[in-house]
Amino acid sequence: MDERKLFCGEVVPGFARTSPRNLNFKVYARSRVSIEPIERRLSTNTEVEELDKVSTYLFRAEIGGLVNVFVRKKNVNYVVNIEVSSLQLSTNDDRLVLNWGMYRDDSSNFISIDSEASVFNDRTKTVDTPFVKTSFDMFATQLEFEAKQIPFYLSFLLKSPVDADSSGLQIRSHRKANFCVPIGFDSGFSTPLGLSFSSDGFINFAIFSRNAESVVLCLYDDTTADNPALELDLDPYVNRSGDIWHASFESTWAFVSYGYRFKGAHLQRNRDLVDGDILLDPYAKIIVSSTSNHGSRPKYLGRLCKEPGFDWTNDIRPNLPVEKLVVYRLNVRRFTEHKSSQLPPDIAGTFSGLTEKLEHVKDLGVNAVLLEPIFPFDEEKGPYFPCQFFSPMNLYGPSGDPITAINSMKEMVKKLHANGIEVLLEVVFTHTADNESLHGIDDPSYYHMNGVVDLGRKSSLNCNYPIVQQMILDSLRHWVTEFHIDGFCFINASSLLLGFHGEYLSRPPLVEAIAYDPLLSNTKIIADCWDPHDMVPKEIRFPHWKRWAEMNTRFCIDVRNYLRGEGLISDLATRLCGSGDICSDGRGPAFSFNFIARSSGLPLVDLVSFSNDELASELSWNCGEEGPTNKTAVLERRLKQIRNFLFVLYVSLGVPVLNMGDECGQSSGGSPAYGDRKSFDWNALETGFGIQIRQFISFLSSLRMRRSDLLQGRNFLKEDNIDWHGSDQSPPRWEDPSGKFLAMRLKADEDKLGNKVSSDSSSTPRGDLFIVFNAADDSETVILPPAPQGLEWRRLVDTALPYPEFFSTDGKPVLGQMVGSFAYEMKSYSCALFEARCK
Repeated sequence: MDERKLFCGEVVPGFARTSPRNLNFKVYARSRVSIEPIERRLSTNTEVEELDKVSTYLFRAEIGGLVNVFVRKKNVNYVVNIEVSSLQLSTNDDRLVLNWGMYRDDSSNFISIDSEASVFNDRTKTVDTPFVKTSFDMFATQLEFEAKQIPFYLSFLLKSPVDADSSGLQIRSHRKANFCVPIGFDSGFSTPLGLSFSSDGFINFAIFSRNAESVVLCLYDDTTADNPALELDLDPYVNRSGDIWHASFESTWAFVSYGYRFKGAHLQRNRDLVDGDILLDPYAKIIVSSTSNHGSRPKYLGRLCKEPGFDWTNDIRPNLPVEKLVVYRLNVRRFTEHKSSQLPPDIAGTFSGLTEKLEHVKDLGVNAVLLEPIFPFDEEKGPYFPCQFFSPMNLYGPSGDPITAINSMKEMVKKLHANGIEVLLEVVFTHTADNESLHGIDDPSYYHMNGVVDLGRKSSLNCNYPIVQQMILDSLRHWVTEFHIDGFCFINASSLLLGFHGEYLSRPPLVEAIAYDPLLSNTKIIADCWDPHDMVPKEIRFPHWKRWAEMNTRFCIDVRNYLRGEGLISDLATRLCGSGDICSDGRGPAFSFNFIARSSGLPLVDLVSFSNDELASELSWNCGEEGPTNKTAVLERRLKQIRNFLFVLYVSLGVPVLNMGDECGQSSGGSPAYGDRKSFDWNALETGFGIQIRQFISFLSSLRMRRSDLLQGRNFLKEDNIDWHGSDQSPPRWEDPSGKFLAMRLKADEDKLGNKVSSDSSSTPRGDLFIVFNAADDSETVILPPAPQGLEWRRLVDTALPYPEFFSTDGKPVLGQMVGSFAYEMKSYSCALFEARCK
């Protein structure tokens, strides 16, 4: 084939835009097909054999005929062959000219071209290159571009001159637009979303936006730069499949980060954003902070690199049965950032800092940590207002670097697993921060737009919309596969049940998909209906498919009410037995995650120290005096109440969740606001209060493990295994508001009594448990029932006794049992536990 080759000149450095010209180019490709370099009738030239890849683009001309474009890479340069066939020219002149130009981010702004081999139009910055007519009655020409010129779009039209002084007939595509093909980058693929790397060295970009009229890929060669080094328009007919915009290019360029511009009248309703702001890829796995175009406000960009490799060798997930869990909820930053942690500044407040304090977690006897949200978040509002869902917050890594944040988190997970401790994450998928998140990409798809009741906020995610559902599932799978996370607690879970228009769905697709996902179904899945916007929990019947557990707000409410002298003992009994009113519909008590205090609201020590009118919703009681006091009677009552709260938490069926700081009396000064929570003060652990409460928690954790037959059941106890008593062995006054006394006997199954005849008190006993609660102002007398034959009652706990007598591992024998039943005095606001052991 006879061909004509043009070698183009150098592009102006820096990819500077030219001023707008009188060009109204709209360039679209009809279709595209990517093929490997197999036999192709392009040229007999041996150079074609050296080309290792070809992309083909087929167009239909507006006057009929086909235009084929073949783009091949030759070493580092790119060769473009253009063939025109079956063209119906209105003249007998067989001359045909290619009028072409190069652009990147604006089809009306061509890059300046220094060309000596063709006719160059300085006004339009286009080049005229003649075609050669081949023996196959086709017109053909070839262009070659140097590596330093790419990537760019080649925009062209065909001209058939009538005479030497006339511009002649201009021929465009059947859409009346210029022909357009990408050079130096490919159309890419629509899956997977986000950034992906192929084995042949190409990087693929893919992002969803149904309502975008145009999408621009913005590439940076310096993360500190305000403006991108290169911007590439994504052609809607080449770089779009359905609602996914995509492109790919070789990873040899020195770009380090990327973002997108989106333009369209229906993209957003958040007018705080400027149309065309550079936004973060929702699927970015590694993100870096940059400088915003609007002053010093931070902006996030995706980093152009693969996720760092990590050696997971010998990592064994604990895979603990859910009923065996004892959970410690903590905030990664606040846990070790205080100077009392005595950690180096680059370690304090990070995942590595948590790893350094692992012994404290183990001393409490917990076997699972629940991390408050670690996704990148709005630092003004806090971690419950995320910006992105696929990477940990950079500040949780040493030096705030994203790679070290990822690696240190994986090291933390691996170390915790090696010590038999699972890692659970609190996640927020129902709303985002107001800025620097998904806003501006496609708000009508990502967010609720109809001003629904309770969803008037502009940042409420449309969780059950297909693309949002896919994003959430992809995020969860990413954390399980890449970070070996053992489970998730879904904050504001009631909003996961909402449909497109804010209506409650009986079978919400997302909740059901999580329950049946083959990967996620092997993790712990917990619904927490606490709403970070209103700082209150929402009570709702949550659909569970026998997979979803729940953070039990009713447990918190009923126990607080009982221990301050209000509420019914029937409510307490329901919580002690595993909350059958919530978990009896095909589940069991292990699906109830019980807590007294959480990351918002009053911490445990403040629950017994503050109760002014502004704190009515906290159900707290100051025990006789508001705030700090020196009165011995008030302090003793507060100490008893703290012991009582912990005692009820650990002896109730379900999963106990201890909140960071409650083990050492961390206070927020009576403020329930999340922002007023203090960093963990490690010096408080060495105070008298901190020592005794930490030891008590450790004792309770070991008690639950040792008596797992009665305190860690996956199923509810049988009625025959529980006896209820009032004072003096009278029946409990279930519905009497004045009734504040309750005793319960948990009976061990005969086949689980084990070494009941052994005289060795250190052996593992399996006798009955007798548990007593008194929330009255006065002492009450309880009559202990006769102990089983060969056993005697031993007191393990009495929260009214002084330290260290108020709990004991061996237990103190109860005197007077030889003559039958024994009367035991229960002080006001106290709890006690007795165990039947060998004499």
